[in-house]
Amino acid sequence: MKEVSSAIQLIPLDNYIMLSVALFSIGLMGVLFRRNIIVVLMCLELMFNSANLLITAFSAYHSDTSGQVFVFFIMIVAAAEVAVGLSIVIMMKRNVESVDINLLNRLRW
Repeated sequence: MKEVSSAIQLIPLDNYIMLSVALFSIGLMGVLFRRNIIVVLMCLELMFNSANLLITAFSAYHSDTSGQVFVFFIMIVAAAEVAVGLSIVIMMKRNVESVDINLLNRLRW
C-alpha cells in the first residue's frame, strides 16, 4: 500500500470532503440568491477554492502530484475570471450606475 502523507493521516479524508461540500454549497447559494455582482464573483471564487481543496486532498491521499498541477491551472482560470469580472463590474458602474445583476440587460448593444 502507498504511504500516505502525514497531514492526511492526522485529518481523515471525510473531513476534507465535508468541508469542501459545505464551502461549495455556500458559494452556490450565494451565486443563486444574491444580486450584487461583486458578491456573486466572490461566491464563484469560493466554489473554485472548495474544488481546489478537494482535489488537493485526494491528490495528497493518493500520493499523486497530478492533482496539485491541476489545481494550479484552476487558479489560473480563477485569476482570469476575476480580471474579466472586474472589468464587467467597472463597465456596469460607469454605464448603469449600479452593480445589480438584473440591470445587465441594459448593457446590450
